[in-house]
Amino acid sequence: MSSYAQRPWLAHYGNLPADIEPEHGTVLDLFRAAVSRAPETAAIRYFDGELTVAEVDAASDALAVALQDNGFQQGDRLGVYVQNDPAFVVAVVAAWKAGGAAVVINPMNKARELSYLLADSGATALLCLDELHDSVAREVLASGATQVSTVITCSAQDWRSGAVPRAGGETLDLLEIVERNAGREPVADPPSPDDVAVLTYTSGTTGEPKGAMNTHAVIAFNAQAFRDWMGLTPADSVLGVAPLFHITGLVGHFALSLLVPCPLVLAHRFQPEVVLEAIRRHRPTFTIGAITAFIALAAVEGVSPADFRSFRLIYSGGAPVPPAVNQQFLERTGHYIHNAYGLTETTSITHLVPPGARAPVDPTSGALSIGLPIFNTVVRILDDEGAEAPVGQVGEIAIAGPQVVPGYWGKPEATAAALPNGELRTGDVGFMDADGWFYVVDRKKDLINAAGYKVWPREVEDVLYEHPAVLEAAVVGVPDPYRGETVKAFVALKPGASATTEDLLAHCKDQLAAYKYPRRIELLPELPKTPTGKILRRTLRDR
Repeated sequence: MSSYAQRPWLAHYGNLPADIEPEHGTVLDLFRAAVSRAPETAAIRYFDGELTVAEVDAASDALAVALQDNGFQQGDRLGVYVQNDPAFVVAVVAAWKAGGAAVVINPMNKARELSYLLADSGATALLCLDELHDSVAREVLASGATQVSTVITCSAQDWRSGAVPRAGGETLDLLEIVERNAGREPVADPPSPDDVAVLTYTSGTTGEPKGAMNTHAVIAFNAQAFRDWMGLTPADSVLGVAPLFHITGLVGHFALSLLVPCPLVLAHRFQPEVVLEAIRRHRPTFTIGAITAFIALAAVEGVSPADFRSFRLIYSGGAPVPPAVNQQFLERTGHYIHNAYGLTETTSITHLVPPGARAPVDPTSGALSIGLPIFNTVVRILDDEGAEAPVGQVGEIAIAGPQVVPGYWGKPEATAAALPNGELRTGDVGFMDADGWFYVVDRKKDLINAAGYKVWPREVEDVLYEHPAVLEAAVVGVPDPYRGETVKAFVALKPGASATTEDLLAHCKDQLAAYKYPRRIELLPELPKTPTGKILRRTLRDR
């Protein structure tokens, strides 16, 4: 048996079981169990509004009926094009009740991107914010490039005090539907565990975006994995800091809160001051999000440990957490950020740091461990030939487990390339130490080759984050006539802080080998990011 198959990480599980038995075959089963068990529990807290589990059940019934009345059939797809609003929760559950699946869409997408996702998924219905309908979706739908025949709009004010249905117009209105169809129930065949529950599209950094087929079984499993690993109970509440359309928010916020069930605290879109106010008002106990979101929250003027006293656990995934940033967040808020790792194709988490534990730092690279593989999961490191690499050697991370998707929507060749024998080849480069802790070095495609020397951007970024004036940092390879490629850093400074490029260069020279330190540093007001908070190295590289 190989070192990976022996799962040495289990030695660090403490009281956690090595494996868990899935409680629910589908996410709809999961939700209906919550309705039966705790109908009056708050499901969503949204500014000054609140919906109970029973109210989400009734609203999603009403929307599912409206979809079916307008031709939505078994197996159809509903596009969901909203922010972190109650409408997201209602719409996704309604799609399942109507016999179909949801296609979750980044609300920052413009006409070209929206058109591609609706056409590729074959969505026949769309629920979107009224402002997105007016600015983006109307043009796409008028083009005839999609199969969408039913359009429902909602407002960012829905389910806040004073919100009222908006009758009339060229689209159906969500609140009017909920009011008009109150008490009606949809009739559809129940989904099976292998049915697609949600199509989540990859970012398209290596070509066209691909629709990961997150089935009912994989979402239900990972929601349970979150709950069991964190020990969440109905006394907890979840802060929706990650976008719900992203796999982290979809599973670690939406599905998790439905499973427990416990309140999901939403604040429309991520604005640090607004989210901090939601924390102060609703006092959540758990969250998971991108490290950039936590950097932004800790930078809000007047923030203090008292603001975060309700939290039991805070996790970060989606991008490496520099050790220096974790320490700064701890000093500012009183909370340690536990590391997490996962991908769209693994339906969120595959690795977590156990609650109460501190992730080790690799003494050679300075990388903070991404944690241990979770229940029922086997992770291997593969060399360039696809063979298992020895423990401690760097290679591609490959993952097998019940959270791995069966493939990409309508793309069998891409599925075969990324998921040979059902094991995901992640494209992330890392290693496992002798104790079973895993580390991510970087993305394969981000490796910098400077005069034959390999430079991993994350190592340089970690050093930059140690400078007291640095808020955000990103490192890329840029063309160089002498070295072929050289290291360039983009840096945003903390509000009120000052540092010159010469200061930052001297800091890096003091910490890094000569071939690693940046030959060029550019200061920017802020670094470009995805809606989930990942810094966009490719955008910076294109500069």
